[in-house]
Amino acid sequence: MAGREPMDGYAADTGGGAQAARDTGGGAQAARDIEGGAQAAFAATLVDEWVRAGLSDAVIAPGSRSTPLALALAEDGRTRLHIRLDERAAGFLALGLSRATGRATVVVTTSGTASAELHPAVAEADLAGVPMVVCTADRPPELQGVGAPQTMVQTGLYGSAVRWAVAVAVPERSQDGMWRSLAARAVAEAEAGPSGPGPVHLNLAFRDPLVARPGPLPPGRADGRPWHHVGRRVPTATPADVAAVAGRHERGVLLVGAGAGDPVAVHAAASALRWPVLADPRSGARTPGPGTVAAADAILRSPDARDRLRPEVVVHLGERWASRAVADWLRQPGIRHVLVDPDWRWRDPDRLAATVLRSDPTALCRAVAESAPEPPAQPEWRTAWASAEATAQAAVADALDGRAGLTEPRVARTLFDALPTEATLVVGSSMPVRDLEWFAAPRHRPPAVLANRGVNGIDGTIATALGVAAARSPVAVLLGDLTFLHDAGALLGAAEAPDMSCTLVVVDNHGGGIFSFLPQASHLPEDTFELLFGTPQAADVCAVAAAYGVGVVRASDEGELRSALKEKVGSPGVSMIHLRTDRTANVAVHDRTHRTVARALEELWTPR
Repeated sequence: MAGREPMDGYAADTGGGAQAARDTGGGAQAARDIEGGAQAAFAATLVDEWVRAGLSDAVIAPGSRSTPLALALAEDGRTRLHIRLDERAAGFLALGLSRATGRATVVVTTSGTASAELHPAVAEADLAGVPMVVCTADRPPELQGVGAPQTMVQTGLYGSAVRWAVAVAVPERSQDGMWRSLAARAVAEAEAGPSGPGPVHLNLAFRDPLVARPGPLPPGRADGRPWHHVGRRVPTATPADVAAVAGRHERGVLLVGAGAGDPVAVHAAASALRWPVLADPRSGARTPGPGTVAAADAILRSPDARDRLRPEVVVHLGERWASRAVADWLRQPGIRHVLVDPDWRWRDPDRLAATVLRSDPTALCRAVAESAPEPPAQPEWRTAWASAEATAQAAVADALDGRAGLTEPRVARTLFDALPTEATLVVGSSMPVRDLEWFAAPRHRPPAVLANRGVNGIDGTIATALGVAAARSPVAVLLGDLTFLHDAGALLGAAEAPDMSCTLVVVDNHGGGIFSFLPQASHLPEDTFELLFGTPQAADVCAVAAAYGVGVVRASDEGELRSALKEKVGSPGVSMIHLRTDRTANVAVHDRTHRTVARALEELWTPR
């Protein structure tokens, strides 16, 4: 909440425009009253159009200049309102709601720095392809550039991070014929634009009086539909697309991440091709099966494995893995890369793609499964991957289960295994998302997994999870202590929302654990490393949570963690499970686990 301004009382709309009042001698006050009514009608029209388009949620950060739109949302009553004092948390809450519902969420702020606070969430929504309708209130033209409070240049504030942006002048009745079109187009651009889903920005100028009765709205479509209904284009798979995937390649791989399409279709295509599926947990395809490979990171750290399991072609479906070992393996010469990219996002930082397909991943996989000729690959290719996967999973289990207490890889592995199918697991974009990707074993009917991997920042993790939980519960969140502290303010008021279930699983290693895996840890003096990268905080994570009304339980081993998950996940409100680990020991656990896998693979491939 960036500040408040004095508010006028209700002003009546006499049915004409502001200019008409001036022309007929109504005076300055009459013109102001009519402007207020026009603004109220404009805001109410936006809301009515958004409801017609099927939007269900709006997040409001309180402020004065946004009063017309906030009142319209509250008085309409057909959208669920979520009020957050902190605009940054409001932005990520909206992001989480949109992730959970698949529909755009409206987020509203007042003018000034409040609008800038939304930028991190807008940037994430852009790169992650999440629809949002971002509405920032603004001062009228006469208050721009003259030192008026809470006033700055907001036009173009989010740059190229939005799919569409428009600066709307102070509403007047003479322009009410465009109001419904504006609202409907905002939804269409956010959900069905040519670059795929993403945020749009409406910068809305409002003039005093800010509180007024709307009067009659311009009529909408008689059938109740939005003014513009734009269907989402689903690029179909052409025979050429199928041929690009199902050509005469004996040694192929499907590399799948978030957004890879229907997991059943993915596995059907892999089965038809006799290829393995390297499945990120966020893909939904990390399920048991003869082609599923979950331990790709551990397997491909082995030079022998990289050579033995070198493919001829890799088909990339969805977002990239976080694993550097997988990325290094992909960069080997002689591999043909096919990038499936329906929204033209060009997720290819190493510039490996020889072919880019604009097909919908699900449609493509189904077409491959139905149209593939005789399987080009010999069964030995997928069998080699299956043997490596079984060996690696046994080695990982042996390395992790043989230790007393909790380790960070074991926590991630346990969460993926223990959560109920109907749960959603939100994962912090530091070590948690990597530990889940590297160590979670395949399971039947896994929980949905979400992470903010557009910009890959840790900010907004809690707010995102609360947004997801507001739309579909239960939610569990795996995050570290710094990620928790970075977004702890998002918990303000959350404990008072009994209609959601959100359980924070905080791995507290007293600092930024991911930096212990980077060259800085070995190249810098310990005190310098701790000052700049380890950054241990004096704050007590449990006390901070308790200050926001969040109940805390502690777990020190896998049994206690499973019991706490069973108790807390699905229970009303927000809770926290606190786990203590050690950063230095965590690096050793990772190294030992990778060595155990390497030895097991060496034994697998050593002739007897």
